[in-house]
Amino acid sequence: MERRGAMVVGVLMMVFAAVAVIGKAEICNLTEEDLMACKPSVSGTNPVDPPAPECCSALQKADFPCLCGYKNSFLLPSMGIDPTLALQLPERCKITPAPRCS
Repeated sequence: MERRGAMVVGVLMMVFAAVAVIGKAEICNLTEEDLMACKPSVSGTNPVDPPAPECCSALQKADFPCLCGYKNSFLLPSMGIDPTLALQLPERCKITPAPRCS
């Protein structure tokens, strides 16, 4: 179950990358600002832990089925996002039940 939730947040980070590339203001109920709130916790050599409250709040309102549509994107690494850290966000934000991508 934890792995599935982690996959959803990995997808969230891919959506962040997609927003940056295509310039949309909102995707899957998340604004660019929402996505940016999570980036410090999933990138760099010294990621922020715990994630910012703004990041966790953003994840609470995310449309996870929509985000799952981005799960096979190549954009995460190209945006400097560590997929392992991204996959840990639901647990680190204490999101229950863990969202799933089928």
